[in-house]
Amino acid sequence: MTHPGYTAEGDAALELLTTLEPRARRRTLGADKGYDRPDIVAGVRALGITPHIAANVHPTKPTTTIDGRTTRHPGYALSQQRRKLVEQGFGWGKVIGLLRKLRHRGLERVGWVFTFTNAVYNLVRLRTLIRLGVCP
Repeated sequence: MTHPGYTAEGDAALELLTTLEPRARRRTLGADKGYDRPDIVAGVRALGITPHIAANVHPTKPTTTIDGRTTRHPGYALSQQRRKLVEQGFGWGKVIGLLRKLRHRGLERVGWVFTFTNAVYNLVRLRTLIRLGVCP
């Protein structure tokens, strides 16, 4: 958890990426168009990670930092499809899990509510996966 701010999400993402252990295969980072900023894209590339960030193309100012060297690969399109699966959990947390308008203040309490909500979401998903026969 971090304090809210304009650059807080991007800064937290870069901080989390620096904690990853190196591996042989190249990593990718899927993110929405809010992360399509030059500082974030440059930071992700500096860490040796391919930014699969949705292009922030606006009708009046079509500028994006995601160029053809990333979007030309078929993995980019696949990453954009998979990104939507992650967003479902956040949507559930806002609508059902009471994360849209928090009733608590402070990083510790908000962090506890966020953790609890995601634990419940995992139980709901697990119930569905068991019913489908994916999990024993």
